Amino acid sequence: MSQWEKLKQLDTKYLEQLDILYQDESFPMDVREYLAHWIESQDWDKAVKNYSLATIHYQNLLDQINNQYSRFMQEKLFVFQHNFKRYRQNMQACYGDDPVLLARNVASYLKQEKMILSNVEDQQVVVGHAHPMEFERHQNVEQKIIALKNSIQACEQELKFLEEQQDEFDFKFKTFKFQESNNSDKQKQEELKVLQNMLNILDNNRKKVLEKFGEFLSEAEMLLSTLVKEELADWKRRQQKACIGAPVNICLDQLENWFTTCAVSLFQVKRLLKKLEELGDKVTYDKDPFKIQRPTLEKHAKILLTNLLKSAFVVENQPCMPVQSKMPLVLRTSSQFSVKPRLLVKLPEVGNRLMKVKACIDKNSPNGKGCRKFNILGTFEKAMNMMESKFGGLCVDFRHLQLKEQKSGIGGKGSNEASLVVTEELHLISFETELIYQDLHLKLETCTLPVVIISNASQFLSGWASVVWYNMLCNDLQNIMFFSNPPMALWSQLSEALSWQFSSNTKRHLDSEQLSMLAEKLFGVQENYADCCITWAKFSKENLPNQNFSFWLWLQGILDLIKKYLEDIWNDGHIIGFLSKRRERRLLKHKPTGTFLLRFSESCKDGGITFSWVEHLPNGEYKIRSVQPYTKVALNNIPLSEIVRFYKVIADENIPEHPLLYLYPNIPKDEAFGKYYLDSEADFQLKHNKYLRTRLIVVSERPPSDISCGIMDECLQEDFLLPDFMDM
Repeated sequence: MSQWEKLKQLDTKYLEQLDILYQDESFPMDVREYLAHWIESQDWDKAVKNYSLATIHYQNLLDQINNQYSRFMQEKLFVFQHNFKRYRQNMQACYGDDPVLLARNVASYLKQEKMILSNVEDQQVVVGHAHPMEFERHQNVEQKIIALKNSIQACEQELKFLEEQQDEFDFKFKTFKFQESNNSDKQKQEELKVLQNMLNILDNNRKKVLEKFGEFLSEAEMLLSTLVKEELADWKRRQQKACIGAPVNICLDQLENWFTTCAVSLFQVKRLLKKLEELGDKVTYDKDPFKIQRPTLEKHAKILLTNLLKSAFVVENQPCMPVQSKMPLVLRTSSQFSVKPRLLVKLPEVGNRLMKVKACIDKNSPNGKGCRKFNILGTFEKAMNMMESKFGGLCVDFRHLQLKEQKSGIGGKGSNEASLVVTEELHLISFETELIYQDLHLKLETCTLPVVIISNASQFLSGWASVVWYNMLCNDLQNIMFFSNPPMALWSQLSEALSWQFSSNTKRHLDSEQLSMLAEKLFGVQENYADCCITWAKFSKENLPNQNFSFWLWLQGILDLIKKYLEDIWNDGHIIGFLSKRRERRLLKHKPTGTFLLRFSESCKDGGITFSWVEHLPNGEYKIRSVQPYTKVALNNIPLSEIVRFYKVIADENIPEHPLLYLYPNIPKDEAFGKYYLDSEADFQLKHNKYLRTRLIVVSERPPSDISCGIMDECLQEDFLLPDFMDM
């Protein structure tokens, strides 16, 4: 199926985008329709760089139009015949002296068509995962948008009819005045009666027109309330979740289309109301509704437009340092960060004006004494511009901003005398601009989500914990005093956010069993954790029992370990990871000897991974063995897959044996890990062949007490086998 055929099968809202694309008569939609196959078969991108090829394409296009013209002639389709004759003339006028321009335009049209199709595919993915109620709500907005457009068209038609009616009355009234001296009293009375009747009808129709405009503004007000209070608020909440890793759609294109349609309609109403004023100046009378009601409608339209445009100024991309793209809203002093505000109204005339946006920090901040103050460095004032895509929005991309802490008046850096620590102190970066369009002159302002500002890399994870906690629990997007009294989180909320930490950094989220182990670690053994609550302090500040680090730092250490050394194995689901020792025994004790699983250490601050396996003794008893956890130091020297591949235990008479045979539940070790194994020839071959080849492996020694092992008790602690690195 051709690209054009796919486009024609899209929903109305996408066809409207296509309609906007082909509004320019320099390349009509009819030509695209009837020559679709030929147009898509040409290399227009190459023609842009090759004048000769562009000329050939131009001549061939004219020939194709001629051929189509001949077909219409044979089929006696006079209107199409007429149109294609005009299209050929226009093409010759536009591109006869510059065929490269034709190639450039057609190439651009084809790319933008592809973008529409791509947006549809992305939207379908989102809709496929969207809640049915959300989809129904969006459909309802679409219907209201269509109704609004129909309503403004009806207003325009009513106005045209009224203007014709008024012109007729004006003409007859002026004729009457001109001939008044020549007419008899009876004729005057008769003509005055006719004119009075016309004026009554005109007055009645003026009231109807004003009523139509009033209905339109009421519809627009309800629609704007839906867009701002529901749809935009919902997008902002989704953006909060996306900032902490949630897999949600935060594309602004749909909202931008809705806001733009409303803005265009309201600006059109303002123009039509201005037209009513002109009509009222031409013909007026006592109790003229144009003089009485029209100013109120105009004021109402202006208020709606003002509210719409102010709400349409948003932050599309929240502040983020390039090296921490998955963890926005934590900024380090003297480090560059980017942020992008956007205006959700596409008005070409606005895009062509110079709208400067200025960034500032902590404007009118309620932060009290002792909170740090900062200056923004870099290019903090830039002009908004349209993105490259024709369907892109009006935005400004700040890419190289920096923050610098102000020195206190006493000398030295500002002290934090408040109760909040540095990573609990929240700051707002705001943006200001002026919009001048028609007779509107507005000051627009928006701000980011609260950011945490650190001065040392060691503060980053604590700052990220604050960002996660805030955006998980707070719907007040400017509550920078949130951590003066942070609320508790339900486990149902926290578990979702913890899973996002993994799914946003890897391809795998935490499953219910893994989350259950984490809940057990925080709350102890319970049947249901959904209603359990955890405090901010217990989450990120208090140390775990018998440890010198918090739950949050432990979890982040594991995540960092996965990202650097275990991502492929984790993504393939070979690491159970989070499970208690109690559950580990339940999983392994009935499995064949050599069945093993991988889990994360509970005692390593920076992350550690161990494997445990089961052995069944001749007397029918079993023993669970676990090796001492491997940390970043060990995994930096040898990959986990190679450790599992060559791991040995020194058994009786110093005979090494391979204890790891099956990955839980029953996958042969080489089948599970074979694709991660290093190639023995390519990866271990040394540069100089005169040296003997070596391989780093891990060996443990079996404790002698195993010979007289008794029955394994569920509560008995496992033996930890210390790994030794040996060259073989």
